[in-house]
Amino acid sequence: MDIFMEYFWAFLIGGLLCAVGQILIDLTKLTPARILTSYVVAGVILGAIGIYEPLIELAGGGATVPLTGFGSLLSKGVREAVDQYGLLGAFMGGFTSAAVGISAAIFFGLIAALIFKPGTKINE
Repeated sequence: MDIFMEYFWAFLIGGLLCAVGQILIDLTKLTPARILTSYVVAGVILGAIGIYEPLIELAGGGATVPLTGFGSLLSKGVREAVDQYGLLGAFMGGFTSAAVGISAAIFFGLIAALIFKPGTKINE
């Protein structure tokens, strides 16, 4: 696949995932938190039944960067850990597969909290 097609599929799939989220925000009474949670759960389900992996191969970052990609990563980690450790793997697989991303989110959240002044804005 040439580089143009890689970018095309990443943009198309990533854009569709974002567009569906925006449509849900605009046309339903779902809160953004519920939509984000639904995306993670959908990624877990699609990853568990083997549908999301071909989408990742096609779209690359367009499928792995949205929250559905995080859910798919969790399900893949759980599946691999269960194969290796049995039932105990169901409790540890998701953490080990997503540890780097979770650690980065905590680290950069801390950096942002140290740089910027926390608090609410009061309009005067």
